[in-house]
Amino acid sequence: MKVKIGITGHSGFIGYHLFQTLLLEKDHFEVIEIADEAFSNENALRDAVQPCDILVHLAAVNRHPDPDQVYDSNLNLVRKLIQAIEAAGTDPHVIYASSTQEILDNPYGRSKHEGRLMLEKWADAHHGSLTSLVIPNVFGPFNKPFYNSVIATFSHQLVHGEQPKIDQDKDIRLIYVTSLIEEIIQQIREPGKAGSRVVVVEHNRIINVSQLLSLLTEYKSSYLDHGVFPNLELPFDRDLFNTFRSFIPLSSFPKPLIVHADQRGNYVETARSLSKGQSSFSTTFPGITRGNHFHRRKIERFMVIRGEASIKLRKIGTNDITELVVSGEKPSFVDMPVWYTHNITNTGKDELVTLFWTNELYDPSSPDTYPENV
Repeated sequence: MKVKIGITGHSGFIGYHLFQTLLLEKDHFEVIEIADEAFSNENALRDAVQPCDILVHLAAVNRHPDPDQVYDSNLNLVRKLIQAIEAAGTDPHVIYASSTQEILDNPYGRSKHEGRLMLEKWADAHHGSLTSLVIPNVFGPFNKPFYNSVIATFSHQLVHGEQPKIDQDKDIRLIYVTSLIEEIIQQIREPGKAGSRVVVVEHNRIINVSQLLSLLTEYKSSYLDHGVFPNLELPFDRDLFNTFRSFIPLSSFPKPLIVHADQRGNYVETARSLSKGQSSFSTTFPGITRGNHFHRRKIERFMVIRGEASIKLRKIGTNDITELVVSGEKPSFVDMPVWYTHNITNTGKDELVTLFWTNELYDPSSPDTYPENV
C-alpha cells in the first residue's frame, strides 16, 4: 500500500524538490498537493489532510515588508493545519520544517519556534506524532533571489552583470537542498510514534559570505565568461556550481565554439575543465531522438559536430519546452541544467554526430539518469 504524503508549500523552493523527488518513487508514495488556497477554506483544508498518512508542513512566509505579517502568517498557518487535522479526525505523522533561526529574536525565528510549540501541544493532547526538523540555511537550484538565500541573490546578480554587495560578512551553515530532501524522506520512511521529537539537521558546510562570493565570482569568470568548468571534485563545489548555473537563462545557449581553420582542416576545443570528467560521442540516424531523461547532480555538455539537430528541454514539473537548433556547420554547445529533462533529435538528412562531456565517470550503480519525456 502506498504511503500518502501531503505537502504544504509544495510550490515553494523546498516543496518543489521534495515533491519531484517523491514522484520518482511512485510505487511507494502517493503525493497529495495541499494548495495554498486551501488555508483560506476550512472544508478544503480538512478534505486535503484527511487521506494523508504523513503531513510535511513547509508552507511559510520568510520575508514581508511588514515584519508582523511574517510572524502572524506563519502561526496562522500552523493553527489552521492543526484545526484541519482535528476536524478530519485523523492522526497523521506531522513533519514540521523549523529553522536554526528559532533562537533568534526576529519575527521569522519566533514564528518557527512558537509554531513548533503549538504542534507539540497538539501532539501531547491527541497522542499525535510530530517530528520537528531544525534546518540550517538551504541552497540549491531554483531558489528565489532577494528572499532568503544569499547564494541565490549573488548568483542572480552575477549572471545578470550586477556587482553583489556584502551587508554582513559572517559564517553561515549551509545544507544543499538534495541533502535536506534525503533527511525528510528518511523521516517519512520511519514509522511515526506518538509524541514529539526534534531533529537538528546537520549542515554540509560552514563558510563565510565573502568566501561564497569569491567562489561564485570565479564561476562567473571561468564558466560564464570563458566557458571553463571550475574544479568540481568536492560535492559542495558541484552543488554550488549547479545552483549558480540554474540562474543562467536557457536563451544564452547554444554557445559557439571557436573554430581554428587552416589548409589541413579545422580544430575545435570542445570543453575545458579544472576537474575530472568523461567524454563520449554518439551517432544518430535521421529522424531519431535520443535522451528524454534528466539529471539531479550531473553536469552534461552536448556538442553537435556533424549534421543538424534540435535539442529540447523542459523543467520537471512544468509544461514549458525550450527548443535550441544546432548544427555541425556552426559548432556550438549546450549545457544541460539539473532537473531539466532533455533530448536531441536528428533533424537533418545525414547521420548526426554528437560529442558529450560530463563531470563524473559513469557509474552503473548510481547513473543519476531519470527517464522522462520532454
